[in-house]
Amino acid sequence: MDPSRLDIRPSPHPIRIPGSAVPVLFGSGCIDLVGEQVLAMGRTRVLLVTDPGIRAAGHAERAVRSLYRVRARAADTHDARHGRGIVVRIFDDVHENPTTEHVEQALRLARQFNPDIIIGLGGGSSLDTAKGVNFLYTNGGRMQDYWGTDKAARPMLPMIAIPTTAGTGSEAQSYALISDAQTHVKMACGDRKALPALAVLDPDLTATQPRNVAAATGIDAIAHAVETAGCTRRTAQSLRLSAEAWRLLSGSFAAALHDPQDASARQNMLLGAHLAGCAIENSMLGAAHATANPLTARYGITHGVAVGLMLPHVVRFNGAGGMQPYSELLPDAEELAERLEQFLETAQLPRRLRQLQVDRDALGELAEQAARQWTATFNPRKVGIDELLAIYQSAW
Repeated sequence: MDPSRLDIRPSPHPIRIPGSAVPVLFGSGCIDLVGEQVLAMGRTRVLLVTDPGIRAAGHAERAVRSLYRVRARAADTHDARHGRGIVVRIFDDVHENPTTEHVEQALRLARQFNPDIIIGLGGGSSLDTAKGVNFLYTNGGRMQDYWGTDKAARPMLPMIAIPTTAGTGSEAQSYALISDAQTHVKMACGDRKALPALAVLDPDLTATQPRNVAAATGIDAIAHAVETAGCTRRTAQSLRLSAEAWRLLSGSFAAALHDPQDASARQNMLLGAHLAGCAIENSMLGAAHATANPLTARYGITHGVAVGLMLPHVVRFNGAGGMQPYSELLPDAEELAERLEQFLETAQLPRRLRQLQVDRDALGELAEQAARQWTATFNPRKVGIDELLAIYQSAW
């Protein structure tokens, strides 16, 4: 095997991936082992944060059954230390692009229930909401107080993150992305204490996602692999993660969309998304995310759609003048941009801003907002308002 490759195989026991601070339970059906993991942590009051679609698909109930199996088995042995008395409360009203109001809604339930562990089950929105609740339940205040890095003074509850989409890689990250309900600004609230205690990567859970969700989240994961590979904060460790994520994602994206029952493709997508999330935690992103966030805030465009549309234009901008910041993925930036456009075509996602009813007259204001995004500062080629406006114009 190529020594630069990461050899990660399914396992019924938590494994450590080089470069990741989060242990991983990986493989088909591993959601059924969640109860055992909660037991091992010595916790008994579980707040499960999810969304209505995930609950309707039966995934939340499957996690709960795992927890209650542990409780029943412990009751038979009369051993309270091994799960007897485990209780679960479900918050299933997570919304896409969660806001401070959504986090406050979940927080009210948490305060009534008094959990000692949180499980986030779903896409990035569920995982971010679970992290947001953890911030406020343990440290108080408002989400705005944690905008930035390492602003939580007190320890947080352990969190188990179970993604059901191959997308954000939030289960590998210490940041929650929460929008201010009043200003619509997306806040990155990060703290090492918010890192999940365990990530559960079960590819079976991604089989039920609608095609449009699989397309948008898959493109988002690909964007993470690309931007982390080119950003100014990349390291040898993050580049290895980015390259392996790209290999898995680029090789399986079309197959996973074409046949949702392709277990191998779904497994590669989920693992690739996780590795791209690990790469973010070890490095940072760039101008594609900086330009995508204002599109989501102003027009409500799904994040994966927005970042996927902007990415080829950012890659071409960064590759101008012979620069090759993505050489760990493909030797030529133009070749990479064309490959990304092929992915968008395969996913049947829009390739022009005008297709999404973005006003051309609004591009200047969008550029001003993008210039204020933290991720813009890590782009491999320096960007200000003028450069970001040129990128938006090329995408229009």
